[in-house]
Amino acid sequence: MTIQIDDTDRRILRQLLADPEMTTADLAARAGVTTATCWRRLDRLRAAGVVGVPRAVIDWRAMGYEVEVSLRFNLDKTHPRAFDEFIDAARLVPEVVRIETFLGRVDLRLNVIARDMAHYAEVYRSRILSLPHISDIEALMLVATLKDETALPI
Repeated sequence: MTIQIDDTDRRILRQLLADPEMTTADLAARAGVTTATCWRRLDRLRAAGVVGVPRAVIDWRAMGYEVEVSLRFNLDKTHPRAFDEFIDAARLVPEVVRIETFLGRVDLRLNVIARDMAHYAEVYRSRILSLPHISDIEALMLVATLKDETALPI
């Protein structure tokens, strides 16, 4: 469902992106609307899925995880449940922080974190290589994140 947003919604969204933790009253003041209007519009935007439920974002690097590897997989698609079984098994690996599927040359990508290279090697050998239906793996080690933006230009 696509929702139509106007300039007032955009002002509210811009201010919310700038400081997601501010109160509705502060958000309303910064967006130039009443608190009641701000609350109603936020409620409508949440109901439409434009604004999601707040969640904690934990910096895994601050917790001692220094290695991130993106693993690209091609699966043996001769098995009818290859994707489902692979994804179900990958979800059980605690070090897998992201699972994505694709159309094209790569079937899936897993982002894996580890404390160091020795830990990554152990996770790779004991948990990743045992995932079902793998026909090919390519590893890309993260060197630097240059942009990590979730906001849209509103």
